[in-house]
Amino acid sequence: MTDVVPTVDKEDKEPPLKKKGKVEEAMKKWGIPLAIIVGLLLFFMPTPAGMSLEAQRAIAIFTGSLILWITTPIPIYLTSMMAILLLPLVGAVKGQEVAFGTLGFDVIWLMVAAFILTSAMMKSNLGRRFALWMVTSFGKTPKRTLLVLIIINFVLAFFVPSTTARATLMVPICLILLEVYRAIPGQSNLGKVMMLQGVQADAIATSGVMTATSGNIIAVGFINEQAGGHIGYIDWLLASMPTAIITMLLTFFIGFKLFSLKGETNFHHAMDTLKEELKKLGSFSLNEKKALVIFIATVILWATGDYQKGWFGFEISTEQTAVLAALFCLLPRLGVLTWKEANIKWELMIFAAGAYAVGNALDKSKGAEWMIKNVVSFLGLEQMNHALVYVVVVFLSMYSHLIFTSKTVRVTILIPAFIALAKSLGMDPVTLALAAAMTMTYTITLPPHSKVNTIYFGTGYFSVLDQVKYGIVTCFIGASVISLSIFTWFKLLGL
Repeated sequence: MTDVVPTVDKEDKEPPLKKKGKVEEAMKKWGIPLAIIVGLLLFFMPTPAGMSLEAQRAIAIFTGSLILWITTPIPIYLTSMMAILLLPLVGAVKGQEVAFGTLGFDVIWLMVAAFILTSAMMKSNLGRRFALWMVTSFGKTPKRTLLVLIIINFVLAFFVPSTTARATLMVPICLILLEVYRAIPGQSNLGKVMMLQGVQADAIATSGVMTATSGNIIAVGFINEQAGGHIGYIDWLLASMPTAIITMLLTFFIGFKLFSLKGETNFHHAMDTLKEELKKLGSFSLNEKKALVIFIATVILWATGDYQKGWFGFEISTEQTAVLAALFCLLPRLGVLTWKEANIKWELMIFAAGAYAVGNALDKSKGAEWMIKNVVSFLGLEQMNHALVYVVVVFLSMYSHLIFTSKTVRVTILIPAFIALAKSLGMDPVTLALAAAMTMTYTITLPPHSKVNTIYFGTGYFSVLDQVKYGIVTCFIGASVISLSIFTWFKLLGL
């Protein structure tokens, strides 16, 4: 069945390109010189006490790459290729497999599978049918559509215990909705807001449910074992879900301030056309039925991941499930598309590989750990008022994802450190550690900070700078809400 798109005005069909601002032009112009200067300064400066030479070189490459990823004077995948090449050449990693091996990471396979699943949904028209039904039934306006997507993310957090699995489910739906609205990647503010709020809803919803990610469970283990706490599923839910909802609502409205939808598309005259397009799809085709079966089976496998070993004696991981679904999509007769029809963005594979290579170099060289320890020492937490310590720790924990690219690594390093800090200062370690743990899922500022970010970034609807702007603001809101809850909501719960 051929896709039919709604008729739109000429100015809606081809919105004029926005003029690049002076700031963006300056960033592109000076991005390379700035990256080289900062990178060389960090590379050749005297090695600080307690830092290894490998860590210093890893930090230099990380900083230079970060500047290039944000300013984008060259394509981001070229920056990643340079980083992968430089890490073993300058001795930032001991073996080149640490850098070159990242292209074989499970997240790369997950991204490939996500692109295949998206292609299958689009070719079969299943995604289009669902998108049209959802928009015409609940999303009478773009803002209501975005709110519906956020609600779906929060509901899925209770049933699908994997952030990456939920992202792989949501991205195809978002792409179809943006196709309906004729949103152009890189130009449409609706596309930017939808994808960036998808990243944030995934992360914020995860903070509200203890079982929504393994990092939360690990944090609870530290709190109960090392801090003497008794935090369970409901305790976490009551403490964290209200802050998650408040944060998401605030950042939902702020998104429209950062990326205004005014004058972008003639939305109000599209609803009748959308309803007509839904009718034209008729009854479910064979390909739609095949795609639906694959889709439902994938959701079931993801949702039951924590129970499969007890039931069957083995477990199918998130990545294995995604690849299995992609395999069925491509199988002759059983599947719905061919390899040539799978729209896989290989440049994003290279970008992700480089990002993870630099992150691994920071982790293995202990460069990230050194930076965190010195930040804590520099802030002088030992001499602060206890109330201020709570706030500083929450904000420090929130923004620590700018250094650590793994939630598990952050939890493993920071939560025990904060528990020890609380004990040494005579503070309640359970309260301090729980508040810090609630920030661990906010890995939303840069594409390489999580698999979810990489999957959404792969759609091409937002830039690194777009994510940085929105992510920093949202993290500030989240940290502020969590800090306030310590002195209000936590006390009502007896924490």
